[in-house]
Amino acid sequence: MKKVLSVNAGSSSLKFKLIDMPEEITLAEGNFERIGKNDAIFNFKAQQIKEKNVVSILNHEKAVQLLVESLTASKVIKDLKEIKGIGHRVVHGGEKFNDSVIIDDEVIKEIDVLKELAPLHNPHNLTGIKIFQKLLPNVPSIAVFDTAFHQSMAKEAFLYGVPYEWYEKYGIRKYGFHGTSHEYVSNRVSKLLGKENANVIVCHLGNGGSICAVKNGKSIDTTMGFTPLTGLIMGTRSGDIDPAIIPFMINKTNKTITEIENDLNKKSGLLGISGISNDSREIEEGIKNGNKRCILAQNMYTRKIASYIASYHVLLGGADAIAFTGGIGENSSQTRQEIVERLTVLNIDLDKNLNDVRGIERLISTKKSEIKCFVVPTNEEVMIARNVIRLTSQ
Repeated sequence: MKKVLSVNAGSSSLKFKLIDMPEEITLAEGNFERIGKNDAIFNFKAQQIKEKNVVSILNHEKAVQLLVESLTASKVIKDLKEIKGIGHRVVHGGEKFNDSVIIDDEVIKEIDVLKELAPLHNPHNLTGIKIFQKLLPNVPSIAVFDTAFHQSMAKEAFLYGVPYEWYEKYGIRKYGFHGTSHEYVSNRVSKLLGKENANVIVCHLGNGGSICAVKNGKSIDTTMGFTPLTGLIMGTRSGDIDPAIIPFMINKTNKTITEIENDLNKKSGLLGISGISNDSREIEEGIKNGNKRCILAQNMYTRKIASYIASYHVLLGGADAIAFTGGIGENSSQTRQEIVERLTVLNIDLDKNLNDVRGIERLISTKKSEIKCFVVPTNEEVMIARNVIRLTSQ
């Protein structure tokens, strides 16, 4: 057995999970919030321990030190040497990385270069990598890229209808995100179907959301693009819009391009349409109360998802299964029901009793449904740990 640490470092956050591999048993997990503040939050869970501490954590290095101390103090591990590998989520791997990779100086340089494509994520992912390398220098580190799973897309799928030199000179293309989740869920669905080369449509629906068409275990298309802004309507992101809206709104409002981009990323989506919240639970509550804009937001949201599912069904030459994952996908029976009701032309039928489930893996379609529907809780940390074991065992 090997203990592997899966890490996801953000600008002011750090999530982690210590997993016993290959049995995939979670030994400890938790997260840091508000890093950089005197009232930062450290959540830690292991065995019979469940703690929430408000402490001063002024940088990521202090957070990692607390994490390491908690692992030994809780006796989850006796010695840091028990940790045999650390897997780091890295949002953007560009075209350089089509697989996870053991981190060395060259990989660090490449991740840094790619920060231009993910300025809000890659620098913080890199911060986490460097701190763990400093504190645990003898433990191999693996970079697991959100974009890697989608590098199997064909050019006709990932290129945009823009001048070709934009792609050649500046890397303008669809990269896709949530790849680790899409890979984990599609693999799980294939096992549930007992079909190795299954055609699966994975709907990762949370505050951010994307759909992926998976054929024979490979991504052939996905809804997010050059950035995570395009595709589905999301919690605060607009999803697909006519690009000519941007210069039009700049002229109308005298806002800068940065301000408009901020509006599209942080003030649009369910929040922008409803005027109430980006939280699906609050949208559903508004629907119960007859709020017309909440009803509109939900209808726009499920309509867009259904249209992409139908498109990917055609692209796959017929889907064997649709999987719902992510915070909304796993927990909102109402949203799943409304999406599937828009797809009756595909002879998909949900069992309302089976669909009444939150966060539990389950088949939720009826026997007569021509496409099986599943709820599959995602587990990106386990997917990261699998990559660590695969690469460190070679």
